Amino acid sequence: MQVQIHNTVDSALPPHDDHPYRTGVWRPQVTEYDAWDLDVVEGEIPNDLNGAYLRNTETALFEPIKRYHPFDGDGLVHVMSFEDGDVRYASRFVHTDGFLAEQDASKSLWAGITEHPSNAIAAHGSGARTMMKDNGSTDVIVHRGQALASFYQCGELWAMDPRTLEAIGRTEWDGPGVRSEWGRGFPSEGVSAHPKLDEHTGELLFFNYSADDPYMHYGVVDPSGQLVTYIDVPLPGPRLPHDMAFTENWTILNDLPLYWDPKALADGWYSNTFNREIPSRFALIPRHGTTADIRWFEADPTFVLHFTNAFEDGDEVVLDGFFQHNPTAQGADRGDGPNKGFETLDMNVLQARPHRWRFNLSTGKCQEESRSDRCSEFPMINGRYGGRRYRYAYEARCTHGLFAFDGLIKRDAETGTEEIVEFPEGTFISETIMAPRDGSSAEDDGYLVTFTSNLIDDVSECVVLDAANPTDAPVARIRLPERISSGTHSTWAPLQNL
Repeated sequence: MQVQIHNTVDSALPPHDDHPYRTGVWRPQVTEYDAWDLDVVEGEIPNDLNGAYLRNTETALFEPIKRYHPFDGDGLVHVMSFEDGDVRYASRFVHTDGFLAEQDASKSLWAGITEHPSNAIAAHGSGARTMMKDNGSTDVIVHRGQALASFYQCGELWAMDPRTLEAIGRTEWDGPGVRSEWGRGFPSEGVSAHPKLDEHTGELLFFNYSADDPYMHYGVVDPSGQLVTYIDVPLPGPRLPHDMAFTENWTILNDLPLYWDPKALADGWYSNTFNREIPSRFALIPRHGTTADIRWFEADPTFVLHFTNAFEDGDEVVLDGFFQHNPTAQGADRGDGPNKGFETLDMNVLQARPHRWRFNLSTGKCQEESRSDRCSEFPMINGRYGGRRYRYAYEARCTHGLFAFDGLIKRDAETGTEEIVEFPEGTFISETIMAPRDGSSAEDDGYLVTFTSNLIDDVSECVVLDAANPTDAPVARIRLPERISSGTHSTWAPLQNL
């Protein structure tokens, strides 16, 4: 393995830190790497795997002003670039304004998700909460040859080179729909995490939300970088949508009954409450429609963190995702253990289960059903089937008592069967992408790629599995320069999109 240290960032955490989300599988990194001639410890790198696997990571660098939450960490992106049987690795922090300011100050300047915004030292932030740091640490997606890191509370899209991860800067778009305070051609309301790429059209679909009327917007950016659609999506009040879905003709947004408590919000606190008596609502919007074209459907009350996919089936639009049966962790053990206060990070406590909604465009009614009793989340599919009828999803099995993943589930959406991929004890995985092999025709003809963190041997690897037979021995295991922290979301970009 040939390793070059690109940079070591400033950090000031306690020398004997015992925070559960700054130790163990969440132990942060401070070093940015470039590495090549990587050690393949098992199997070999396939010649027909060509593209880039990118994963974002929340990374703690400084003690919080009051209290640390893992979603407060700065964005650190890792990439494995595959080409003709060779692979290179790189890691870089996302150069948001907040990251650069705190590096200069060598301390936290913004209040975190569990702190009152008035605790902030900095005069102004960005995103849904104006005193919160936009850290670009939630999601990453590749559009128009750039990797775009995003923030779940709405902010800018921070562009990076998808192979080297060198910083490009704020994303800018052209078009009549842009209203910007931050730079030419970007919505002043920002963009939430989980914009979606339609691989068939090259369009980027996104939404944002805020505490101000109309509370949500929806937009489409075409392959040339024109913001061609940007509309209001009026809601009854501030909401906390986290994800979206799309089909060939429709975009699906949501108004779910878990949101900021209005009384607390009036006092400047951002405290979530679940209103079990209020139905879930789903907005179906023609891809380039107007506010007047929105069709609303009601369903059982829940909160959905992530959706798997959606597709059209005759007069119906079918949506798959993860229904939370206990969105506020009611009844969870809130003792004095190391995870006190982090109950809502445990998908097992939230009781997230695969679920299907069917929206009938003729009757205006919704039918829904649970698809499994097993807890899972963070789904990925073959991107070529995004918005189209699909069969296979690759889901993370959620660890009990910790926001982390200890296994992989291949779900057959047609038969309901589940294949479980186990990993060695003490090994945790990342959100796992599906990369179609060159020239593939079948939906699962390709590879699953993930990062692992082995706490027992203190190593990380990039693991490549056969997507059609994921429980077989790995196609390849590739050693990384150091053990990396757990993280959130990932993406696969084929070579022609880089």
